[in-house]
Amino acid sequence: MPRLRLLEVSGTPFEMGRQHAAAYPKEIQELTKDRLSLSSDKNWTGKELSRQEVLALGQACLSYHEAYAPELMDELRGLSAGTGISVTELMILNGFTDFVDTIYCADEQQLRSLAGTPGDFREVTTSQSSHQFPPVPTVAPAHPAADDCTAFIVSPEIAAEGWGFLGQTWDMHETATPYLVLLRGRPAGGLRFLAFTIIGCIGMIGMNEAGIAVGINNLVAGDGRPGVTWPFVVRKVLAQDNLDDALACITEAQLAGGHNYLLADSTGRGYNVEAMASRYHVEEVKTGAWVHTNHCLIAHNINVERARLPRSRASSETRLNRGKELLNQTGITWADLMSLTRDHSAVNGICVHPEEPFYLESCGAAIMRPATREFRAVWGRPCENEYESFVV
Repeated sequence: MPRLRLLEVSGTPFEMGRQHAAAYPKEIQELTKDRLSLSSDKNWTGKELSRQEVLALGQACLSYHEAYAPELMDELRGLSAGTGISVTELMILNGFTDFVDTIYCADEQQLRSLAGTPGDFREVTTSQSSHQFPPVPTVAPAHPAADDCTAFIVSPEIAAEGWGFLGQTWDMHETATPYLVLLRGRPAGGLRFLAFTIIGCIGMIGMNEAGIAVGINNLVAGDGRPGVTWPFVVRKVLAQDNLDDALACITEAQLAGGHNYLLADSTGRGYNVEAMASRYHVEEVKTGAWVHTNHCLIAHNINVERARLPRSRASSETRLNRGKELLNQTGITWADLMSLTRDHSAVNGICVHPEEPFYLESCGAAIMRPATREFRAVWGRPCENEYESFVV
């Protein structure tokens, strides 16, 4: 039975990056080459760009990453030193799905970046207030590989032992599955963490020793721009020791593209943040369960969301509805949540299997219980493999 590889890194950010690079230099080079190629492919990004144009747009994002989390930029520099790959290329590897959003809007946003006016204004709503905004210009439908992830928060109220959960599948093109790894980080002077990720990426889903957990769903934004990509947000969240500061890592960031973020802590508090590049919506999860997939649920975010192809949209909608159905109960256990990630009732299934022509699959899944610092993860399609247990 395939097992999830565990990579342990420690020390300064630069040292952690260099250790990561030393463990998987060839794989990091392979993935970087692949992501750069896809960034030039109009089937993924809506534009045919040269390598030089892709790298110039990536370069425009670096200053935002440096201002947001210089320590994580040092980690990329350690990866760069160990692989010979530039920091710009590694940033694109890490934040590819957000970078795709940036490319979709490259004409306007690149000019803004070159003019030195980053445009950091973001519209804000919470569950208590909403506003309407004009739609963005029509752009090409998003690539179906943006269908990644069915994510959920389970409040302590409906959990079997009174301790809440946060978890999700992680779906991408089937070629990503061999690169999955669980990163165990012990940063010097910082909080220990576990991060479910791919080789060369600093983190996608995770939990730290303070009981702060974070998960994501990709969204397809029509307001993309040079800014901070989502793995930097995930790792900055994992450096926090309280939920309020973790929430601020999302709401105060100049984001490059769209992602939905789920946050939970050891007390059972939770938030869902549907975040586009130019606006976000915060929903506190106090009771019951919260499920999110890969389409916006908030009206003012829908106004800046790119369209999906019909089957892609159907997949996201039916996974959302099936997840809600499965979590509409009390006494929820680990087994219930593992079963959810293995479900095939939705269009394409919550557990996605590759089909022509796009070959998407559930590359893995993770479930976390912040109160007990337990982290369970599975490599590959959950219905075919067994979860493994870890503790932060």
